[in-house]
Amino acid sequence: MDHQEMSDIIELTQLCSRYMMYSARKVMEIETWYDVFTEDGQYNAFGTPYGLDAFPMLLKSAPAGQYIGNPPVVTFDGPDHATGVQHYVFIIQSDHTMRIAWYDDEYVRTDRGWRIRRRSTTFMRKSGGFDHGNAHDPARFVGGQELPES
Repeated sequence: MDHQEMSDIIELTQLCSRYMMYSARKVMEIETWYDVFTEDGQYNAFGTPYGLDAFPMLLKSAPAGQYIGNPPVVTFDGPDHATGVQHYVFIIQSDHTMRIAWYDDEYVRTDRGWRIRRRSTTFMRKSGGFDHGNAHDPARFVGGQELPES
């Protein structure tokens, strides 16, 4: 590994850590997420791709909790493009139940540094299966609790 790749790995590790910190702290300001994603960035949740404009809704609908993740395993396929996988555990604050999963990422180098272009979650189920979550409308949830039908 040369000096540039080592530097890029450190930057990408910080990028992925920043994502987890912002998510756990429920940072709602979309401008802050441009420190993590490209302007056209997408997060795929529950089998549906969402742009940055959906982040406040996604964060409000998720339960409060803490992410604990490994550094991403990164593969460079050019000087300005890479892919990565980051495994993590999400611990729900209210009852300490856990979700285990990984992110599949696409990274691009921008004039502001490395950013995530696409991030997708795969959950590891107790049954031994893997999936992207149950398709649903996250806007129906507030703080991880489903809102009653109106």
